[in-house]
Amino acid sequence: MTVESFLTESEELQVVDAIRIAEKMTSGEIRVHLEAFEHADRVFERTKEVFHFLKMDNTEVHNGVIIYVAVNLKQFVVYGDKGIHQIVGDSFWQSTRDAIQTSFKEGNYVKGLSDGIAEVGRVLQQHFPWQHNDINELPDEISKG
Repeated sequence: MTVESFLTESEELQVVDAIRIAEKMTSGEIRVHLEAFEHADRVFERTKEVFHFLKMDNTEVHNGVIIYVAVNLKQFVVYGDKGIHQIVGDSFWQSTRDAIQTSFKEGNYVKGLSDGIAEVGRVLQQHFPWQHNDINELPDEISKG
């Protein structure tokens, strides 16, 4: 599988819509990044590198979350900045990962990503609700490497 074939154009739009809907409820930032990555033992480290490269660690209250997908390895990581991680801990990331993985195993990547984004948005809303003066600090589109 390649980055280009992972999602169709209309599927990408569905994922971006899920991000926009989730971010309407929170000051948090959610991104999805697709990449062809060859090192199965370094996917988590690569996620952190991409998180930094996309400036997701520069949000005001450190509440950015990325869903990184190494499409050719069929691996993904849900990773959040320190502001959200300190509140939700490891169990949240694992349960969100499990929800995504269920759909991914069925080959339904849009549902997996959308469900994961919705869950992240729900928890971000709970701990980082949208405020009247909030701005969208990062782009909503899917990034690719």
